[in-house]
Amino acid sequence: MNRQHFLIIYGLLALSLGLGVYLIFQQAPTSSNSGSGYPISSQGFLPQPVDSVRIFPIPENLSFAGEPVPLDQQDILERLEREIYVNAYWQSNMILLMKRSGKYLDEITRILKEEGIPEDFKYLAIAESGLMNVTSPAGAKGFWQFMQGTAKDYGLEVSRNVDERYHWQKSTLAATKYLKEAYSKFGNWTSVAASYNMGQTGFSKRQKEQLEEDYYHLLLNDETSRYMFRILAFKVIFENPKAYGFNLRESDYYKDPPLHVTEVNQDISNLAQWAKSKGYTYKELKIYNPWLRERNLNVRRGKTYQILLPEK
Repeated sequence: MNRQHFLIIYGLLALSLGLGVYLIFQQAPTSSNSGSGYPISSQGFLPQPVDSVRIFPIPENLSFAGEPVPLDQQDILERLEREIYVNAYWQSNMILLMKRSGKYLDEITRILKEEGIPEDFKYLAIAESGLMNVTSPAGAKGFWQFMQGTAKDYGLEVSRNVDERYHWQKSTLAATKYLKEAYSKFGNWTSVAASYNMGQTGFSKRQKEQLEEDYYHLLLNDETSRYMFRILAFKVIFENPKAYGFNLRESDYYKDPPLHVTEVNQDISNLAQWAKSKGYTYKELKIYNPWLRERNLNVRRGKTYQILLPEK
């Protein structure tokens, strides 16, 4: 093969290579040719449109326990909007809270109604604890955040191995006693809810200092000033979930399995062994009975405890 043949072959190879590179560049999308009007990111995802940060609707009329919220006052409207946006845009927390509510809100509502307490107070429990058995820095515990002394005052047992602040049904009943007592003192449910946060004595003191009884006209500490509006925000979002971007199906809500009651009127020296003898794990025992605080249960004479376990 002579030198002329080599030049022809190299020329054809160079032409083929150039044509290939040209075709590749012609087929590659440009920075704005996504078909959607938005540039494709380096990861290949389309960014959300500019209006994906929504302006949420604020109800024109709102009440708590049948008492109107004065949304015609600018500061009241702004305080409500703040809590709605804070909670609606904390999507992970709100979704889990809604899902968790499936296990508790119906029963809490039933207890409130039976005791003559407006059902809007279920949102107070949400504001207090997120329907979890949490402990505050001050030592308040459970769904309704009772301090130890207050819990005992309203009939809850708090002992070495039993703490009924973690018994959400019994603590709900205890909370109704507090709420009825506070209503007899203040005469309106909004003040009752505010006093749950700062105490009856503290709230009453602020009323006297400022010559004003209406919660919405009082200047209070930051926590209590926001407290009612957090409750109201939960009410607005829970009762209008789709308007705030939450489209949960019925199957999305958590549910406990059917439970049966086992009555215990004698000491249990080892709860793990006791649970095993009944065909359950210690974990199952504690999940459905978080008020059992130690590995044993001491039962006073004449006392009977009701332990919940899944039906087999």
